[in-house]
Amino acid sequence: MAKTNVEAEADQPDEQLDKAIEELRGVLREEETRPDAALHSGANSSIIMTIPVDVQIILGSTEMPVSELMALQKGSTVALNRRIGEPVDVVVNGRKIARGEITVLESDPTRFGIRLTEIIAATKSA
Repeated sequence: MAKTNVEAEADQPDEQLDKAIEELRGVLREEETRPDAALHSGANSSIIMTIPVDVQIILGSTEMPVSELMALQKGSTVALNRRIGEPVDVVVNGRKIARGEITVLESDPTRFGIRLTEIIAATKSA
C-alpha cells in the first residue's frame, strides 16, 4: 500500500531521528575500536558506561533585574523565552545534545518525560 504525501512527511522526522541515533552508535563503536583508545577496551568500557552524567531539560530562560528577582515570592509567575509547544533543550554535562518535546509518560500519567525530536550533531574538536 502506497503512503500519501502527508504520511511520508510524518514519518520523515522519525527516520531522521533513527538515522541520528544510528550515527551516534556508529561513533561510539568507532571509539571502542580505535587502537589508541585503551580506555575503551574490555572491562574498562563497562566502567565508562556506568559513569553518571548530569542531564538537564531546559524549558526556557529569562533575564530580569535583581530587584525583580528579590520581589519573587510563592505564587509568582516567571515568563520564559519559549512558548508552549516549542522544543526544549536536552543538556548533558553542560552541552546541548538534543531537542525534544514534553510528553506525559504512558506508564505513569502523573509524570512528564521528553520525546527526542532532534539529535544535535557533535562537532569534533581539533
